[in-house]
Parts: sequence; C-alpha cells; structure tokens
Amino acid sequence: MTTDNDPSSPARAAGFRSGFACFVGRPNAGKSTLTNALIGTKIAITSSRPQTTRHAVRGIVHRPDAQLVVVDTPGLHKPRTLLGHRLNDIVRETYAGVDVICFCVTADDKIGPGDRFIAAELAQVSTPVVAVVTKTDKVSKQQVGEQLLAVSQMADWAEIVPTSAVSDFQVGLLADLLVERLPEGPALFPDGELTDEPEQVMIGELIREAALEGVRDELPHSLAVVVDEMNLREDRPEDRPLLDVYATVYVERDSQKAIVLGTGGARLKGVGTTARHQIEALLGMRVFLNLHVSVAKDWQKDPKQLKKLGF
Repeated sequence: MTTDNDPSSPARAAGFRSGFACFVGRPNAGKSTLTNALIGTKIAITSSRPQTTRHAVRGIVHRPDAQLVVVDTPGLHKPRTLLGHRLNDIVRETYAGVDVICFCVTADDKIGPGDRFIAAELAQVSTPVVAVVTKTDKVSKQQVGEQLLAVSQMADWAEIVPTSAVSDFQVGLLADLLVERLPEGPALFPDGELTDEPEQVMIGELIREAALEGVRDELPHSLAVVVDEMNLREDRPEDRPLLDVYATVYVERDSQKAIVLGTGGARLKGVGTTARHQIEALLGMRVFLNLHVSVAKDWQKDPKQLKKLGF
C-alpha cells in the first residue's frame, strides 16, 4: 500500500480508480503476451507451447487516473495430472477475487470446446467479463470480423475488444475499458512498481522459458525450475556487482534429462546463456548462472514433489 500522504498525488486525486483485472482463457490464448503489452515490459514468460504460465502473475499499470493490477493466469483446461488440477484452481481463485475479467480467445483459431467450457463457467459469475479477441495481427480483417461475431454469440459480454499485443492494436483501449470498471480508491502499490513477483520467482520463470524453446512437444509440461541460491558475490566493486544464481531444472524421466542437457551439455549451456541475458536485463546487473538438471520422477502427479517445487 502506498504511504504517500500528499493530497495532490494521483493516488489521492478525486475519481482515482484502482483494482484488479485478470486474463482467463484456454492455454496459448495470448494472455501472457497481452499482459506484458499492457504493463509495457516483460513480467510474464511466453512460449508457443501451451500451459507455459503456472501461477498467477501480477503486473501493475500506472496511470494519472488509475492503477490497474493485471493478473495473468494459467490456461484453463481439462486436467490430466494433479498439477493440472492445481493450475485450474489458481485460475478460479483468481477470477473470484478481481473487479473485471478478460476472457481471451485467439483470432486465428476457431471457437472450440475449451472456449465454450470457459465461457459457460464465466457466465455463472457476477463480475463483469470483457471478451478479448487476441492475435488479430495473424489474420485478415474479414477473419477478425467473423471471430468477433462468433464470440458475441457465446454470451452477453460487457465488451468485446479485438487486440494485438504484437502490433499494439487497441491495447490502450482495452486498458481504458478495464479502468472504467474499477472502483474508486487509492493506489494499491508504490509508484513505479511493475510487479509484486519476487525476483527469485521471476528468475526461475526466465530459466524455464529459455528451457522450453526447441524441445519436444511433451517436454514443457515436465519442466520445473527452482532457484536454490541467489547471492551477491563478495569483494566486488559497488559499481560492478555480480549476482551468483544457482538453479535446478527438474524433469520427470532420465530420457528428458538427456534432452535438456543435449550432446555434451551443449543444449543446457545454450539455455543458460539465453536465461542469463534475460536475467541481466531484468535486474540491471551482471549475473553468473549455474544450472543443474535433476530427475523428480512423475512430479506432476506427486503431492510431495509438487509442494517441493512450489505448487
């Protein structure tokens, strides 16, 4: 909570609004990319693989008239594992506690059973739901129009908005429409804060994002990352700090460990290089990243393993 007592500050201005919006949709519906576009920087990892997001990621939009907290959620899906059930629980717990819900449907894919399942769930809530057609840059205007019509026939939405996070099409309009539905009140987070995600969690997610690229289709669901240790190296000049990060990439089988490592450890080295650059950009300092791969057999189905891995 902000502690700014200046009556002229935006947080104290008459009509200032603050509150929460969340993105809900099937896996790979563009929720994380749109979250990053609204915030203006990368806070949620993205991938072409479904079920990339595994927890509710909060990003903060600061405006003169409002503070909008956007919550990106995992894709709502038919679960096959205990992890899947827990991810669905995260989604439902999140949208039960926000001021407005965004139901995301992609422009480049026909409405399917998964979309209808989510729409039916959202029809039962009293919170206003804005339908968002994402990825409009991937299709023609005619296809966008057809998708908007299809979405409009699914339910009685508060709004229907076509967007593209890649081309920044109507991202600002979406923010305006969400802010309109927030209650009046003071800022919930200090000015300039873009997320309340702990650095350790964000670093682990950046490593997982790097590890997701270029692997077989089934492997992403088996990948988890835990940051075991993170310390500033001693005896470094103040103007040239170095952060030591030690992390473990967990998989479920020895065969998956071999995939992550690659021939002679080459693939893991590439993952480390990619992740290190992202972490350095996030923290604004040099990073030494040490990655280790370990097998946690069938961790997606094991309550004890899930707890150990933070789920």
